Amino acid sequence: MKNRRGLRTRRPRGTARATMDFKALIREVPDFPKPGILFYDITTLLKDGRAFRAIMDELVPRYRGSKIDKIVGIESRGFILGGPLADRLKTGFVPVRKPGKLPADRFEVKYNLEYGSTSLAIHRDAVGMGERVLVVDDLLATGGTAAATVHLLRQLGADIVGLVFLVELTSLRGREKLDGCPVHSLITYA
Repeated sequence: MKNRRGLRTRRPRGTARATMDFKALIREVPDFPKPGILFYDITTLLKDGRAFRAIMDELVPRYRGSKIDKIVGIESRGFILGGPLADRLKTGFVPVRKPGKLPADRFEVKYNLEYGSTSLAIHRDAVGMGERVLVVDDLLATGGTAAATVHLLRQLGADIVGLVFLVELTSLRGREKLDGCPVHSLITYA
């Protein structure tokens, strides 16, 4: 990078994305978990330390001034992204879990997936009334999982600052199910 005088300078922190092709690091797996579904495997992206840091370097400045009280990660890959983001933003982390995983008093909601149905749960004391939360997950597809999480958080009285996804499949129009919540995706596929 060069300054106005044409001298080389160091790239500002948080701009590694400009030189990194995240899509090139994602493995596409056809017919998983069932025939006709193209699965975007982010494990090949996450194992690259430079890419993982670049993801965090892009997200942290975006949300640093948002006065977030909690990061809410959706099981399970939302934990991988949400934990480090919560650490960097110096805030708490709350897991939204699959059935039978939370031991204390909880809210639970059933919902449909693109290839079945399931439910999600959150501890009733995980988020306080009016707390500002950012929801994190790896993928926004049809929006069922994210919409169920929004429903759970609204039951607790949370103020949803936004939802952030590593990957969004825009053709499935999942963000339309999120009741106008702000959505940010780092990588999109049509």
